[in-house]
Amino acid sequence: MPIDDWDEIRTAYQVARLGTVSAAAEALGVHHATVIRHVDALEAQLGARLFQRHARGYTPTEAGRDLLTVARATDENFSQLANRIRGLAETVSGELVVTSVPGLAPFLSRVFAAYLAEHPQVDLRYRSGARVFRLEFGEAHVAIRAGTAPQEPDNVVQPFMDLQFGLFAAPAYVKAHGQPTAETLSQHRFVVQEEDNRAPFAQWVAQIAPGARQVLHTTDANDTAEAVKAGAGLGFLALRPAPDPGAGLIHVPTPGHEFVAQTWLVTHVDLHRTVKVQSFLRALKAAAAEMGADVGGEPGAEPEAGPGTEAAS
Repeated sequence: MPIDDWDEIRTAYQVARLGTVSAAAEALGVHHATVIRHVDALEAQLGARLFQRHARGYTPTEAGRDLLTVARATDENFSQLANRIRGLAETVSGELVVTSVPGLAPFLSRVFAAYLAEHPQVDLRYRSGARVFRLEFGEAHVAIRAGTAPQEPDNVVQPFMDLQFGLFAAPAYVKAHGQPTAETLSQHRFVVQEEDNRAPFAQWVAQIAPGARQVLHTTDANDTAEAVKAGAGLGFLALRPAPDPGAGLIHVPTPGHEFVAQTWLVTHVDLHRTVKVQSFLRALKAAAAEMGADVGGEPGAEPEAGPGTEAAS
């Protein structure tokens, strides 16, 4: 027969351990009548006497001693579990899932390398793409999002750095098609992302260079970057953080136009103040500050934020 109420087992365990109803009531912080009721209910459910009652207290029967053995092991297991859980919350180890817009991948790769060197017990997982990963469902611990401030009520939202875009060309493209200028953009070829039709730089291209050919359409910022590096056409890439310096890309000026997107650090309120999440947030802010980005506060500052609010740090 299954035992439905663990409170009754815990009560009986304390009676067996301490020997009296009053001592068990004090240990559990309940009235002595509650202790008697729990013991009587458990005996009725099991159909056996767990204790011999006498003037000095309660003495476990053979069945009571069996219960004491099982309950003691269960109590110790729960105590060990509680200690392990507290240890996980107080150490930087285990899985850390980070999601971001793809344009930050070059910057984040350097952050990840430094962070893992400092915290070798962390298993870091990076997820990027257009899909918004749901923090409330445990899909990520830290999200870096671009655009307007996220509005989910259970998230802590902090302004991060600006993501600035610029127009780039590969040396191979310039050799084949000439140096692009503001006056000759309509004569050039472009690599574009299919989802970026409403982006400021996509609208700018349509206005400033209506005759330009869009020769390659991609669905991911990283694919766009690789195509531009290969010389397929001009394309907008993240200007800050800068593109891969090893690619030797040429920045094509766009006089009078800047293309900037605000990014946000987003964490779920239940995990926001854990040691692991806070240590990674500090690493992100420090790395951004090192390259001159304004992150809204000191890299090590602890945000004073609650659910659904924006923090200053």
